[in-house]
Amino acid sequence: MSDTAVAEPANTELLALIDEHFREFKEGSIVNGTILDIRPQVVVVDIGYKSEGAIPVSEFEDEEIEVGDEVEVLLERLEDDEGLIVLSKEKAAHKQNWEKIMQVYEAGGLVKGKVKGAVKGGLMVNVGVEAFLPGSQVDIIPPRDLSEYVGNVYEFKIVKVNDDRKNLVLSRREVIEAERAELRQKFLQTVTVGDKVVGQVKNITDFGAFVDLEGMDGLLHITDMSWGRIAHPSEMLRVSQELEVQILDVDRDKERVSLGLKQMTDNPWADIEARFPIGAEVQGKVTKLLPYGAFIEIEKGVEGLVHVSELSWVKRITRPSDVLEIDQEIKAVVLGISIEEQKISLGVRQLEENPWSEIEARYPIGKEIKGEVRNLTAYGAFVGLEEGIDGMIHVSDLSWTRKINHPSEMLKKSDEVEAVVLSIDKENQRVSLGIKQLDNDPWSDIDSKFKVGDKVTGTVAKIASFGAFVSLDGDIDGLIHISQLSEEHVERVKDVLKVSDEVEARVIKVDKIERRIGLSIKAVSYSEDQLQKESQSFETLRPSSDLVGLEQAFNLATSNNESEEWSPSPEEE
Repeated sequence: MSDTAVAEPANTELLALIDEHFREFKEGSIVNGTILDIRPQVVVVDIGYKSEGAIPVSEFEDEEIEVGDEVEVLLERLEDDEGLIVLSKEKAAHKQNWEKIMQVYEAGGLVKGKVKGAVKGGLMVNVGVEAFLPGSQVDIIPPRDLSEYVGNVYEFKIVKVNDDRKNLVLSRREVIEAERAELRQKFLQTVTVGDKVVGQVKNITDFGAFVDLEGMDGLLHITDMSWGRIAHPSEMLRVSQELEVQILDVDRDKERVSLGLKQMTDNPWADIEARFPIGAEVQGKVTKLLPYGAFIEIEKGVEGLVHVSELSWVKRITRPSDVLEIDQEIKAVVLGISIEEQKISLGVRQLEENPWSEIEARYPIGKEIKGEVRNLTAYGAFVGLEEGIDGMIHVSDLSWTRKINHPSEMLKKSDEVEAVVLSIDKENQRVSLGIKQLDNDPWSDIDSKFKVGDKVTGTVAKIASFGAFVSLDGDIDGLIHISQLSEEHVERVKDVLKVSDEVEARVIKVDKIERRIGLSIKAVSYSEDQLQKESQSFETLRPSSDLVGLEQAFNLATSNNESEEWSPSPEEE
């Protein structure tokens, strides 16, 4: 019993010492430990506490470790459900790194990190702790494929910190922009107009291309790319292409630089008139076809325009693409040069003799010709004279006696006709023809064929509300006014006559100047005195040339089978 009494103080003192030692271990603190064992799933670490801790092997994946190595770990808990301490190497490193990162952030410095993977909206980066890099902050121009950055190590600027959640937002773009700003200032201080520099095409627009000159973006305008004509910069350049350019202008205040590519070669327009004099024959390649003409490259950087009107003397070419193709080799003649506008006018038809130059000799006025009707229009018919040259017969030159509203009333396409050359307009390349001029004008001696009082026989050609048109001998037409149809009152012409009826009438009016013949059925049996009175009465109707000359009245008159009648004008009534 005395032994026990003596031992108790000693045990109590030992327990107190052990308890005081363990109380030095605080949860959340970083402590040193020694690796006791390396197992497939965990690494056993002794920190000098009453029990060891097990750390997942994954926390050591980037390190080579051996039993006996010392490591710093975070003491998360002194005891878990199984009575073991909970340790973490990663969290120890995270805590240490976070403190260092905060110091860098407060000092405005940069951190280096490795891109671990792509996530929605950006990249995850390990800078000692996990951080987020938004897609807009990856580069100056946001990349299309973020995966190409995975695995690479870069420097970043910390732009946002959440200390509670231990979150970081990074920017690589700001680092690049700061570097470029420094390079830009250095470039602007040293460069001068006329210098030749090497750059890389960064971006292409409709008006030009931006070239990266070691941090300085220079503009290469489309007009300074080539001495020749180009429609779009992409015809000459591509993104990432390296090229040598010349400094054309430097604005240090606005930090702008204008570049030139064509200035790297001699101006082909400097002695253009000596190399391509007016009238010279040239050969080139078709580079562009437009509705108004074709561009022909006659040497590198020099193009001429062949207007559509200069493609042929005789062919009616609507569009150059009807006769030319891109990259086609053709010959042409230089027609004009404008050095200021850098334009050359070319002609293809000048390679051949102009068939209009001696047109009067081949087709003198009054010459009778034969030709095929090639086309009909509302105002006339075109007759082929020779390849590419047509003559036009106006509707008014088709007949002396008939009023023709459309040439199809007498002609159709492919008909072979005879005509007379009436006039030639060489400047406007026109030949006027006439068919009626093949015969004498029957109205020139009409008074010898038809006299007032003559009895005539004819066929009703057309009926109008005011009368009937009758075809007489010699292809002459006369009008029987409704008042001249009968002694009785006639309400409608078609009640008395119909088309194709043969009628006998007397001539009561002949007007050679206005080409009018008035007829009367009711006057067939009149005496001379009665006829004279009727003729005077008919004169008071004042029929217009439209009536008897078969102008609008004749063409709008309705046949006896038509339900709608034409109403004459007040003077015709």
